[in-house]
Amino acid sequence: MPARNTALRYGFVAQGLHWTIAGLVVVQVVLAQIADDLPVGLDKLALMARHKSVGITILALAVIRLAWRLIDRPPPPPPMPRWQLAAARLNHAAFYLLLLAMPLSGWLMSSASNFPVSWFGLFQLPDFVRPDEGLEDLLGDVHETLATALVTLAVLHVVAALKHQFIDRDGLLLRMLPWRDR
Repeated sequence: MPARNTALRYGFVAQGLHWTIAGLVVVQVVLAQIADDLPVGLDKLALMARHKSVGITILALAVIRLAWRLIDRPPPPPPMPRWQLAAARLNHAAFYLLLLAMPLSGWLMSSASNFPVSWFGLFQLPDFVRPDEGLEDLLGDVHETLATALVTLAVLHVVAALKHQFIDRDGLLLRMLPWRDR
């Protein structure tokens, strides 16, 4: 499979970034749910440190994915109604926005709560803001709202891909599957 996109399918770079980010988003949702159920203590702190590290990884990969998309244009979409094409473009734009905004809001929230962000303990990232409880609460609400929006968009994305595969039978889903030859 070529690294770059072709007229028929995405290349392995776009596919690898897509599926890695998708998997890490699932990991984030699970880590956040587990952390919510833990009492305040070392276990919760350690889990949140992992959550932050994965979030920073998603941020870096989303920047790379966006840059790659600008360099290597996606394959043209199969024929579909204009409203579906517009919805798909809006969904993808919102994904990029959320994949950047989610980790940044979490990083800001950590700064405001005076809990530093490190990347898997290898290095510490700078704080964006001074500790501020009111700002921490606001950013916590923003982070949670963005998470809900991201999960909602992901569900819509999966449903749309399955619709294209099993109802429209237009091969749209197959363009992003790594084990397909075509």
